[in-house]
Amino acid sequence: MTWRKLLKAFPTVILVVDILIRIVSVAVVPRNRRPSSAMAWLMAIFVAPIPGSVLYGLLGSTKLPKDRRDKQREINSLILENTQGLDNRVPTDTQPPWFGTVVQLNRTLGAMPLIPGNTTRLLPDYAGSIAAMTEAVDAAERYVHVEFYIFTRDESTFLFFDALKRAHDRGVKVRVLYDHWATIRNPQGRVTRTWLRDAGIRFEEMLPFHPTKGMWRRPDLRNHRKIVVVDGDVAFTGSQNMTDPSYNKRGNIRRGLQWKDLMVRLDGPAAVGLNALFITDWYSETDELPTDAEAEPRVERRTGDDAYECQVVPSGPGFDGENNLRLFNALVYGAQERLIIASPYFVPDESMLYAITTAAERGVDVQLFACEVADQFLVYHAQRSYYETLLRAGVRIFLYEKPIVLHSKHFTVDNDVAVIGSSNMDMRSFSLNFEVSLMVRGAGFVDQVREIEEDYRAKSHEITLAGWLTRPAPLQVLDNVARLTASVQ
Repeated sequence: MTWRKLLKAFPTVILVVDILIRIVSVAVVPRNRRPSSAMAWLMAIFVAPIPGSVLYGLLGSTKLPKDRRDKQREINSLILENTQGLDNRVPTDTQPPWFGTVVQLNRTLGAMPLIPGNTTRLLPDYAGSIAAMTEAVDAAERYVHVEFYIFTRDESTFLFFDALKRAHDRGVKVRVLYDHWATIRNPQGRVTRTWLRDAGIRFEEMLPFHPTKGMWRRPDLRNHRKIVVVDGDVAFTGSQNMTDPSYNKRGNIRRGLQWKDLMVRLDGPAAVGLNALFITDWYSETDELPTDAEAEPRVERRTGDDAYECQVVPSGPGFDGENNLRLFNALVYGAQERLIIASPYFVPDESMLYAITTAAERGVDVQLFACEVADQFLVYHAQRSYYETLLRAGVRIFLYEKPIVLHSKHFTVDNDVAVIGSSNMDMRSFSLNFEVSLMVRGAGFVDQVREIEEDYRAKSHEITLAGWLTRPAPLQVLDNVARLTASVQ
């Protein structure tokens, strides 16, 4: 066939390919996908069939490779086997009445039990949180397990890193996990990797993207967890990364942005849940189960009015369901009097949006703390597109004043239950990120979180529906366009 004939046939070939892509996409894209996400992908493919289908091939699946999912199921079975009896079985006549079913939901999805006898300490100060984790590492006798999304040695964190080195030098087993992409692209990421190697500390990079080695998966899946466990008895989790509160980025420093987070120190047997989660991730990356952590003795339960029931709730692509979304929805529907949410990136799916607006419409005092300023352009504007719907339903919205980025991720339900962790209330955290949440039952703990929420309120300004509707039309259009991109998951 001559070049002239090929050129003549080219438009026909393109037309046939275009039609085939559209037909196949209608059959393939909606399968096991929420309708909003399916419609967004179909729109992208129908507007630009070839680029859209290529993008869908790269980003269309949220699943991990089969061997990673199999490892998660294997670890879940081990957790269920090794934690029998720890939870003492939550009775069905709990207070609040719906709490027992939520505990069972978490146990079914994430395998972790609700364990009584834990004390907690909230750490709302960025430097104070790092100091508390440093002190705990210096007291370690057997092992230290560290897992962060961003993990960099800089002016704010070098004391923690030096404590890890001291622990390693005195014979404590130190293991470190950090998200490969999030840490390495930080200005201090590669320097940190070199420091860890020179210090002789064992570390692994989570979710590296190596398609040439048969490790094909969606490249933007991230491990977003923040965990420190010391000797199986003391643990830390929450929203804070182990990095400078500016994230060491010139743009943030130039704008004066500083991140504000909330961590919690947990003492007691529930620390085993956070340790089990670390072991799961270590095993997934190394095929190695830390035997010294497996065989640890049972931790003594704390007693007294400041001892609470705690349940670790893992979530992410390694699980078959969206564990965090299911938990959050269950708690929102359980709220009877007051629901207060802090989330820097609030881009809910339809179920979460309906749960929250329904709560407000049935008379629950619903409040949302978000940021006046943010570091992620599209997410920031997508989030703003939901404010009108929330305000019309009666949700009160408080924006933490710039230049502080309120990065805390927690919420309280009535006077009974609180959740603190790494998970945002957005579709990325529900479907694409490995997250960890800690659910705590106890009025004393809720009161402590409420004090922090009151501090947020004093440093925020509340927006009203009337004021929000007067914002410039170009900004409204930008918010709505950004909202479309949030559905392409």
